[in-house]
Order: sequence, then structure tokens, then C-alpha cells
Amino acid sequence: MIIVNFKTYQNAVGPAAVELAKIHEVVAKETGVDIGIAVDALDLAKVAEVVSIPVFAQHVDAADFGSFTGGIVPEVVKALGAVGTLLNHSEKRLGEKLPACIAAAKRAGLVIILCAETAEEAEKFVEYSPEYIAVEPPELIGGDISVTSANPAIIEESVKRCGDCQLLVGAGVKNGKDVATAIKLGAKGVLLASGVTKAANPAEVLRDLASGLKV
Repeated sequence: MIIVNFKTYQNAVGPAAVELAKIHEVVAKETGVDIGIAVDALDLAKVAEVVSIPVFAQHVDAADFGSFTGGIVPEVVKALGAVGTLLNHSEKRLGEKLPACIAAAKRAGLVIILCAETAEEAEKFVEYSPEYIAVEPPELIGGDISVTSANPAIIEESVKRCGDCQLLVGAGVKNGKDVATAIKLGAKGVLLASGVTKAANPAEVLRDLASGLKV
């Protein structure tokens, strides 16, 4: 599985998010690889309307219908067509709010990709029974060095500690070689962002990434 986080890059929000989402769907159909996208909350409805690949929210709150001004309500996210959500990304750490946000996402029937910064933290998160745990060393996120080459041990250790929970890895992932290495080390897929969203030719990068799942 490949999950691409659009974040709020200028070329991945608004109308650009819709076009980028379509590119992901084309490559997913061409390659037969499971590709999902995590888009800004303001783009969820439009993106989910035009693609059939899995669409994730980048975050949901422990909010419900009612007096939750500014909150991202999980049931609304689900109704707009999202299948799941990222939670606790290094850019949106939840601290003591995490258990409540997980419970709210589960209440709405959302698939949870729970982000961890270390293998030890990933092991702690197993108790929440998320569908996926994504391990991303924060110091490598957005950089030019992939976790698969800079710190392959964290992948092996996370796989060992997380047991049956499906593990995704990320931070600096850029190409099919990085993906193939992650899979060889025991991960089920990758979570990345700028490697695709900032690429001059996102489709070409996605095809290369997808090739790493077929080695």
C-alpha cells in the first residue's frame, strides 16, 4: 500500500488537489497497486466525488454534532466519502487528546492510520487496535534521505514490536527502491508526501513507487 499525504502544499489543495487525486487514481488502475490519499479537510468532498481510490482525512477531532466550532467531526468526514483518517502525524501531535480522537474515529467507522515517531511509541499504540500504524522518524520527514537507508533498524524493530498490526513506514521515501526495501524489512507499505506532491511529474514518481511493491 502507498499512502500519499497531500498536506497543505499549494499544488495539492483546492482545484489542484482534485487534479492530483485523479493522477493517483490513474496510476493505481494502471499498476494494480493500492494507493490512497490523505487530503485537506476542505478538499475531502470534492476529491471523494471524483476518485474511487481510498481518501483519508489528515486529521479528525474528538468532536460530535453540536457545539464544536471549528472541529473536524468524524461522522462528517465519513459522510463526505472518506474511508479513514491519519491521526497523530508529527505535524499534528495529539498528546493526551489521542485516545478520545481514536475513539471518535472508531465511532464513525473510519480506518485509522496512527502515526508514531519511534518503534517504542508504535508498540504502545498497538493497544488502540488501529488498522495501521505508520512509523516516521520526524527528523527525516520532508528530507532527501529515506528512512529505509538512514534507519532501517527502526523498521525491523517496529515490525517486531507491532506484531499483527499492519505497519507503514515513511520519512524521506522517494522511489521504488525505498518501497522495496521497506517491504523486504517487513512493512506493509509506505506513507509519504513531498516525494510525490512536489514532483514535476507525480505520475512518473507514483509508477516508480508502485514498482517497489512488485519486486
